Amino acid sequence: MWQTDLKALAKINLGLDVLGKRENGYHDVRMVMQSIYLYDNVRMERTEEPGISLTSNLYYLPQDAGNIAYRAAQLLMEEFELQGGVRITLDKHIPVAAGMAGGSSNAAAVLFGMNRLFALGLTQQELMEQGVKLGADVPYCVMRGTVLAEGIGEKLTALPPMPKCTVLIAKPPISVSTKVVYEALDTKKIVHHPDIDGMIRGLEEGNLVRVAACMGNVLEEVTIPLYPVIEEIRQEMLRAGALNAMMSGSGPTVFGLFENKLAAKSAQKQIREKALARQVYITNIHSARRN
Repeated sequence: MWQTDLKALAKINLGLDVLGKRENGYHDVRMVMQSIYLYDNVRMERTEEPGISLTSNLYYLPQDAGNIAYRAAQLLMEEFELQGGVRITLDKHIPVAAGMAGGSSNAAAVLFGMNRLFALGLTQQELMEQGVKLGADVPYCVMRGTVLAEGIGEKLTALPPMPKCTVLIAKPPISVSTKVVYEALDTKKIVHHPDIDGMIRGLEEGNLVRVAACMGNVLEEVTIPLYPVIEEIRQEMLRAGALNAMMSGSGPTVFGLFENKLAAKSAQKQIREKALARQVYITNIHSARRN
């Protein structure tokens, strides 16, 4: 096989709790992660000439080792002393620097593609073990679906699939530094922790309303005061009939869960008309196949 086309799926955090900070600077977290059907297209071609070439539809993305997708190919090339090279083309649709793991998902897709193109025979678990060398979100992006992440995000446990619903995604035209958000969080006492256990019970029951009611993200306490537009978008989704709406990751993307697609379309229209965000997408939950 000389070419493969892959979908790199975005993720949202249905619940994000921070339990404390370790001496090494990493934070202990407890999160429920969920893949959604918003994705980048990743085309990979095996070449006879050695080396890695990477191009993208976004001119400002690095095309070298500054790009995590490039480093993913480099990792397996060096680890397995592979002959020849690979050409990677990223067609980006996931908002960049948005708390949706777009880069990590690209890296996961490249690991999967390298495994396929070079017939490495790596299992999903082995790909996840390679992925953790690249970044905390990469193993999850290999695994996908509805997953509990603990530790610093590297301990992953598959959960019952999220009930089907419509997801509205809105990314305001601002950039949020994850590092700055966590540093600010360290100066605060977290008062309201999301009900992660209640969310897991809701997933076990297949109860969308209960899952939505248990949503929560402790990082909102830091990010929303800095960027009030996040709360404006959240309120717009709730007014339109979202079961709940929340910031994903460290932001600035906001997502809402809807039982009614027409209500999601109404919220999408309002958010665009009020110029709260230009990148506003309607999509669905993606459930991973489990072996």
